[in-house]
Amino acid sequence: MTVSSPLPETPDPADAAPGDATLTMLNPDFPFSYDHYLQHPAGLGSIPEHAQGTEVAVIGAGLAGVVAAYELMKLGLRPVLFEAGEIGGRLKTQSFAAAPGVVADLGGMRFPTSGKAFYHYVDLLGLPTREFPNPLTPAAPSTVIELKGEKFYAEDASHLPAFFAEVAEAWQRALTEEAELDAIQEAIRERDVVRLKQLWNELVERLDDESFYGFLSSTEAFKELSFEHLEAFGQVGFGSGGWDTDFTNSILEVLRVVFTGADDHHRSITGGAQLLPVQLWKHAPEELLHWAPGTSLESLHGGAPRGAVSGIHHGTNPDLPGGGVRITETWGRTQEFAAAVVTCQSWLLSARIDTEEELFAPSMWTAIEKSHYMLSSKTFVMVDRPFWRDVDPETGRPVMSMTLTDRLPRATYLLDEGSDGPASILLSYTWNDDALKWLPLDAAERTRLMLHSLNKIYPGVDIGAHMIGAPITISWEADPNFMGAFKNNLPGHYRYQERLFGHFMQDALPEHQRGVFLAGDDISFTAGWADGAVTTALNAVWGVIHHLGGASEPENPGPGDLWEDLAPVKLD
Repeated sequence: MTVSSPLPETPDPADAAPGDATLTMLNPDFPFSYDHYLQHPAGLGSIPEHAQGTEVAVIGAGLAGVVAAYELMKLGLRPVLFEAGEIGGRLKTQSFAAAPGVVADLGGMRFPTSGKAFYHYVDLLGLPTREFPNPLTPAAPSTVIELKGEKFYAEDASHLPAFFAEVAEAWQRALTEEAELDAIQEAIRERDVVRLKQLWNELVERLDDESFYGFLSSTEAFKELSFEHLEAFGQVGFGSGGWDTDFTNSILEVLRVVFTGADDHHRSITGGAQLLPVQLWKHAPEELLHWAPGTSLESLHGGAPRGAVSGIHHGTNPDLPGGGVRITETWGRTQEFAAAVVTCQSWLLSARIDTEEELFAPSMWTAIEKSHYMLSSKTFVMVDRPFWRDVDPETGRPVMSMTLTDRLPRATYLLDEGSDGPASILLSYTWNDDALKWLPLDAAERTRLMLHSLNKIYPGVDIGAHMIGAPITISWEADPNFMGAFKNNLPGHYRYQERLFGHFMQDALPEHQRGVFLAGDDISFTAGWADGAVTTALNAVWGVIHHLGGASEPENPGPGDLWEDLAPVKLD
């Protein structure tokens, strides 16, 4: 999401010199510097010698699961990954059959440079990235906004009519006047955790019950404007598309995005986002304890992770802490582990995986069941060439642009690889109610309707004449292994998120509730962002170290070591 406004973007953290104060995804709920933790030469900690080689289950081989397994392996443990589908989870990339070099990122596709923990692994693997062409950014040569049948062409936000500047300025005013934008971002840049927590905790107590729409409509900035301004904000909003489908969600969710720079300076991974978890699975770390040089997750697993998990129960092994954790696979194989890191969507623990009730307190089950997941749909097509570069002789403009509209497709992206060969178009990227409209339709029918809408915006452009092969589409809520794209809390749900995020701190739990550690972006306070998957994986790694009698190095304390100082505020 990038701000669709004539106001300047924040400086790109990737361009900052070492030591400069930059905006990062230092989460205001728990402002622990995961990037510094990862980069410290002392490493993430150590476990007792007798625990070396101990098997730890990791359920789900998405980004959180692979990161957790990778770091556990480095410590000398033996992670055992279980995966129902492909390595990568919602970092899912699919190639077009006719041209495998042309890919579609069906899940995560753009990653803010402020996500330093995420980019730690991107840099570790040397994965090339490029600026993602969000509308009205330099990577998008041109943008068309079409609302109520009226079309606006812009090469940057300054080319838009004054109406859009008024919307953008109202949003900026609302953030500054009602949500301490400047002070909180300064605290994040300076990593002033005391000031950051003071400011943010006050906002949590004041705004937990407020929806995004309720916040906007109550601000003086938007009260001074017409309903059409608020409506336009919802349609093309701040970001790569409208946020009206997010209006019912908690304003705290949106503030976290804005405060941490997650809505600016997006980059994509060349070749597809799935390369990150797949390459980390194959990567042999230079610094390994217990394992022979050259060991990777792939080699530890004999080339493939274990299968889908159907059950999680208490173990009965007296040699394991608390008897261990018993994991059952779909086809019946059962094994007991010293601990388990669970990174699948939390809903699966009650909907698809037979999970022993006593593993979690009733309040934790409530938090799991109350999780609110966003629906999301994408449809891609491959075209013979990036024809959108062609110039319309009548207007002197490109024949097609990045597009934001109130029609069915909502957001259309032209994914130019820079060559003159085949390229892809993300015809439609939608959320919630807009995504639900596509759910009953197959790929062909979705594409037909999208082309019909785009023809109204670009009547002289025959997109279908350039299309090659079959479209690629996904509705994440229809995938039984996910049941939604990512979590986005409703008003009043902060308490549930606080419980889920802090679950890795288990000393106060009864023994029968220890040893299973939740992780994944839906456990984080920044759900929907890959950085949240990474950071909660690191929390779980710390939890496993502590559970097995290990500890962080004194010069590099982990998230659990600083919990008392940084813990999220508790309401009531």
